[in-house]
Amino acid sequence: MTIEFRIDPYPENAALNALWDTAWNEAAARDFSVILSRSLAHIGAFDGARLVGFVNVAWDGGIHAFILDTCVALDFRQKGIATRLVEMATNVARKRGAEWLHVDFEPHLAGFYRKLGFAATGAGLIRLRD
Repeated sequence: MTIEFRIDPYPENAALNALWDTAWNEAAARDFSVILSRSLAHIGAFDGARLVGFVNVAWDGGIHAFILDTCVALDFRQKGIATRLVEMATNVARKRGAEWLHVDFEPHLAGFYRKLGFAATGAGLIRLRD
């Protein structure tokens, strides 16, 4: 297995929706083109033509960037793909001028993000839709 990592690959909606379906168990189709066009960066992991991992780096247009949607297809997990995606996203955000990189995550992912250098911070969250 050789995984190719690409910066800003702009995957097609079908590829991202297929990954979302397997990684998040979410089959709702979305249009990612608007999201990706506003991102500071995004990184894709590919097994041949298949998108098997993804991370988005959103930003405020200034010094703050945000890791969003880190995901890996179920059959490609535990192979270091998510680690490499976040490492690459961190480097690209730094090179593109971000001074701070934020990430929110569920408690079971704390060890993963701590190993990648993220410190604990307080944050808040409100769900805007049911």
